[in-house]
Amino acid sequence: MNLSTLLAGLPENPRIVVTGNHVTPWHTLGLIDEALPAYRLWALNGQPGLPDREGVTLETAFVGPGQRRSPRLSYTPCRLSLVPSLFSRQQPPDLVVLHTTRPRDGRVSMGTEVNVLPAALEAARRRGGKVVAQVNARMPWTSGDALVDLAHVDLMVEADGDLPTAPVGAIDDESALIGAMVADRVPDGATLQAGIGAVPDAALRGLVSRHGLRVWTEMFSDSVLALERAGAMDRHVPITASFIFGSPELMEWVDGNDRIEMLRTEVTNDPARIARNPSMVSVNTALQIDLFGQANASRINARIHSGFGGQTDFIVGALHSTGGQAMMALRSWHPKADCSTIVPLVDEPVTSFQPTAVVTEQGVAEVFGYDQRAQARHLIRDAAHPRVRDELWEEAAELGLA
Repeated sequence: MNLSTLLAGLPENPRIVVTGNHVTPWHTLGLIDEALPAYRLWALNGQPGLPDREGVTLETAFVGPGQRRSPRLSYTPCRLSLVPSLFSRQQPPDLVVLHTTRPRDGRVSMGTEVNVLPAALEAARRRGGKVVAQVNARMPWTSGDALVDLAHVDLMVEADGDLPTAPVGAIDDESALIGAMVADRVPDGATLQAGIGAVPDAALRGLVSRHGLRVWTEMFSDSVLALERAGAMDRHVPITASFIFGSPELMEWVDGNDRIEMLRTEVTNDPARIARNPSMVSVNTALQIDLFGQANASRINARIHSGFGGQTDFIVGALHSTGGQAMMALRSWHPKADCSTIVPLVDEPVTSFQPTAVVTEQGVAEVFGYDQRAQARHLIRDAAHPRVRDELWEEAAELGLA
């Protein structure tokens, strides 16, 4: 069977799920787009370059820069831990396109991107759908749920090529200050979840003097490699994640590394499993946080910017962990929008609420366990930018919080 024959057997306007984030199978996707006049393209955090034309509906539960402003975007609000259930219910796939290693001993590895793909593959197989693997000699080999038996793959398309990487960037002074305040709250033996970006990188890099740290996260980048090399990690516990993105050095370290355990999203993001980790520390960010402790991390001017992602999963899991903390880390002033990130009341749909604490370059505002007036007081006094504190006090009084 070749790709043309496989595509000819799909139903009209099929749903095609592809590997998202930073390992989209571009070569195979291009061939599909040339062959099909209309289809639904499901990708998590779709990157620039996705086909965006009449006939193509861009489906996702987490909007990426390649989908964000498309008039053909179809966004489904959903916690990341529950996205796999969409494939077996409301959004069954007809074709799943993976980006994998070349075969070894009857299997391929999905490498740096596992995420929701095992669930998509299984849902497709159950309903007679097809699975294509774009095999790439440069994809790192990882284990766990990354491994796929060739019996589940209908067609392999060879397309070797370099993978996108993210250079280790300099950490600005504000991010370093926020990261240092987050790191000060992390004890030895804690379990860490943090994403990519200057603030989480600064927070994790501030932990190089700790001992016995663990990682249970949705994704990780070079800051985890820095902790491993500093001897801060518990070497007897696997580093658990669902996808990876970082520098070429990180990709080389990950390749064939049995310390790395790649698991499917419904495992890594299950709040109950997250809660079983000791002293779980979750570090997330937001576009806005209001005086009630509600966070908007998803929308700008009513337009969907991203989605729930794993934030809700990890906040809940961390708060239920023994000794756990769920922290929101962000700048107090948004440089592009030129406005405060601490606001009286968010006017967008709420992404999450009630973290342990909110950390900005101004300080640490304790939230969990305090009554609503104390929460508001802490946010204004300890986290808000001085330029807006007087206004926030006035708004707090209007809201009955002062």
